Amino acid sequence: MKDISIVIPLLNEQESLSELHSWIQKVMLKNGYSYEVIFIDDGSTDNSWNIIQKLQHKDSNVKGIRFLKNYGKSQALHAGFEACNGSVVITMDADLQDNPEEIPELYQMITKQNFDLVSGWKKKRYDAVFAKNLPSKLFNAAARITSGVKLNDFNCGLKAYNTIVIKNINVTGDMHRYIPVLAKNEGFTKIGEKVVQHQARKYGETKFGMERFTNGFLDLITIWFISKFGKRPMHFFGLVGTLVFIVGFGLTIYLGIDKLYINTSGRLITQRPQFYLALVCMILGTQFFLAGFLGEIILKNKSEKHKRYKISETL
Repeated sequence: MKDISIVIPLLNEQESLSELHSWIQKVMLKNGYSYEVIFIDDGSTDNSWNIIQKLQHKDSNVKGIRFLKNYGKSQALHAGFEACNGSVVITMDADLQDNPEEIPELYQMITKQNFDLVSGWKKKRYDAVFAKNLPSKLFNAAARITSGVKLNDFNCGLKAYNTIVIKNINVTGDMHRYIPVLAKNEGFTKIGEKVVQHQARKYGETKFGMERFTNGFLDLITIWFISKFGKRPMHFFGLVGTLVFIVGFGLTIYLGIDKLYINTSGRLITQRPQFYLALVCMILGTQFFLAGFLGEIILKNKSEKHKRYKISETL
């Protein structure tokens, strides 16, 4: 087993790959680590894959995985995690904004201080204030409150993991932002943070727009719900459904008593708004309860998860 596996997802980063590889190689040789660098080409349309092939021919420590099309960063990380063979796994971005010089200290925090996971914190950023900084602060604050994981920078690509962590989590959808939360939900609670250097982008433009923050908040709600009720959906849907049904049933009894014993000569029950409210509540309550019941059945009979990406080549 290698000392370190470095997993690098990328999309159209042809200008930075050779420089990044040389930088990583320099740091690894300086510290005497055995290592592997796994580039995951997430459907690049530029010359990125050809450059990865050339790097692999020159350096046997380089591995490559190429997707048939763009599946997203989460799927790229998942593929890299499955392929890695290091006792410590480092993830970083390919745009040279993450500094490989941080790797030795991250490695020591995992091996010497026994952290399960260490997340980078780009305390000083070189992004535009309103484009990334302010939304990022709001996003991280919401993530801390919702998840209970006390990190300042959930979305930092530079992270270190004990290999047992990445072999026991399933990164799907756009959940790469919440790997620390996924790890916590699986019982890996020793999660640390390290201030890391953030560098201005040297080549090209960012591949992420403002929509990533909207998607991030939606994913945050999803992961909160899954962490709370993912293994017991009836506890949520059944409770809500029962309460709503009781409200509707109570209104039905009230209308019946009122019609039979109090307002016997009044208007028809169907002419009263309470009738429709009771009907809607009883229908919704039944549907919520059935949703929870079906969720329990799906969980009991779920089949083995299938990969959601297709690989065209590996090195």
